[in-house]
Amino acid sequence: MWRSALLLLAASLAVALARPHLKPLSTDMVNYINKINTTWTAGHNFHNVDYSYVQKLCGTMLKGPKLPVMVQYAGDVKLPKNFDAREQWPNCPTLKEIRDQGSCGSCWAFGAAEAMSDRLCIHSNAKVSVELSSEDLLSCCDSCGMGCNGGYPSAAWDFWTKDGLVTGGLYDSHIGCRPYSIPPCEHHVNGSRPSCTGEEGDTPKCVYKCEAGYTPTYKLDKHLGKTAYSVESSVEQIQNEIYKNGPVEGAFTVYADFVLYKTGVYQHVSGSAVGGHAIKILGWGEEDGVPYWLCANSWNTDWGDNGFFKFLRGSDHCGMESEIVAGIPK
Repeated sequence: MWRSALLLLAASLAVALARPHLKPLSTDMVNYINKINTTWTAGHNFHNVDYSYVQKLCGTMLKGPKLPVMVQYAGDVKLPKNFDAREQWPNCPTLKEIRDQGSCGSCWAFGAAEAMSDRLCIHSNAKVSVELSSEDLLSCCDSCGMGCNGGYPSAAWDFWTKDGLVTGGLYDSHIGCRPYSIPPCEHHVNGSRPSCTGEEGDTPKCVYKCEAGYTPTYKLDKHLGKTAYSVESSVEQIQNEIYKNGPVEGAFTVYADFVLYKTGVYQHVSGSAVGGHAIKILGWGEEDGVPYWLCANSWNTDWGDNGFFKFLRGSDHCGMESEIVAGIPK
């Protein structure tokens, strides 16, 4: 008995030792990932960036308060092998949008506002096509957590049903009532945006008014949710939810290698945990026989695959399938 336990320990130590300790964001880590020829390709998305900046982006507190679980009755629904909400609902432009959270841990608010915007369009048959304000959610939801220092996706969806959200586009877009006020930063060495630092991005103040020149009033611009719920952590339930109602918000543990994702189906192979991160899941599929979730990140279009990424599906990888939340618009 003890002998097999020792052998098991020796085997796990061998695996741990075989996996080199590589510096996050380093070329060594990129080369290692690409050399072991896993299901995805690595590259540099952030150049000349402090690692503290990347840590700051992961502002989702995992395993937080849970919403009631909604079970989708599948009935005779035959789920397709591949599904992309952008193709299913082509008249909803927010489905194709990639936002940028800037140097603020507001991913929990972004994943929520993005999926809510999509669902508002989907459930109104494209009659209501607006960008809901990440800023309004980030700054005004006291029960959601700590603003730029992290929050709970479930609380964000709950807030939508109680207080609603006004509209608001990307930074400096002057679209909607409350556009995002934190500037995007430059992932590359030479570019027009300010450089990315790990410095504290202050949470914007909650103001109950729209930017100058926008009508209607703040109060009249609110869009509310009717229900907010957790989705059972089964692949089929998550697929049914997306297929029937549109994109959902998911959250997972980010490891240092995820930051280097370029193409393919991501699965963790190198580096230690960075923090919790929330994103939008808008579909699924298979690539070279590897099942994936199709996701949208909020780190601008020069991260990953034009801002999107594929993530290993079916094994609750990094906890992704245990943290799905959604809701229905009013």
